[in-house]
Amino acid sequence: MKVFVKDIMATEFETIKSNAPVENAIQMILNGRVRETGDKTMSLMVLDNVQMFVGIITMADILYHLRPDVLNHGIRGDEIDWTGQFERSLKQVKGKTVSQLMSTKIVGASADEHLMVILDRMVKNKYQRLPVLENGRLKGVVYISDIYYHFFS
Repeated sequence: MKVFVKDIMATEFETIKSNAPVENAIQMILNGRVRETGDKTMSLMVLDNVQMFVGIITMADILYHLRPDVLNHGIRGDEIDWTGQFERSLKQVKGKTVSQLMSTKIVGASADEHLMVILDRMVKNKYQRLPVLENGRLKGVVYISDIYYHFFS
């Protein structure tokens, strides 16, 4: 079976500028569109001021940064006085820009790659999505759920 990334990649996807407030990203993900597969947007492709792809911000990225920094230093959550902590963390996260929270070490895909090659890459690395890039420009997105839908529907 010859199926390539270009055959199933989403060409309609949500983007956000790297200098946008995280609060904008939060709202865009909350109100994200539902794709044909029934899956809802859980990430935004991040572009710089000249429309070059620079990263991805996901629901998980935002939630990770909502956690207090002390949890990154071996302190367990049950050792923390949580009084007022959520409000402080929420205010801190909302005060940041997308570039401060986004993932930047992103593996991309080419539109001409065979879908099984991409599937292997995604499954082995637990990627949920891969940007499809051409000369640093975002042409589409391949979602693991779309691959699943394509193969089994």
